Amino acid sequence: MLPDTITKYLASHTTRDADTAMQSYAENAEVTDDGKTYRGRDEIRAWFGSAASEYTYTSELIATRKIDDTTYVATHHLEGDFPGGTVDLDFTFTLEDDRIVRLVIA
Repeated sequence: MLPDTITKYLASHTTRDADTAMQSYAENAEVTDDGKTYRGRDEIRAWFGSAASEYTYTSELIATRKIDDTTYVATHHLEGDFPGGTVDLDFTFTLEDDRIVRLVIA
């Protein structure tokens, strides 16, 4: 089971609701996606608004796991018109004070 912070974030990620998603992040948060790291809320908001926007896809949460008291993984299966057509991505979250301080998508 994922903490509420992550569950709410994933719901806002799915609906592309940047305002709600940004409430989940700490001020000093970092996101790494596709080999690039975005630091702070301004960079993360810009990434959030443009990430995967050139593709149409569906996403299904297929697994979750707790690594330790602050780290959780949510695995999503994506299918769409991106190169390869299908992929399973791990969203690895690190939390601090109920806020996301780090998210790595790989």
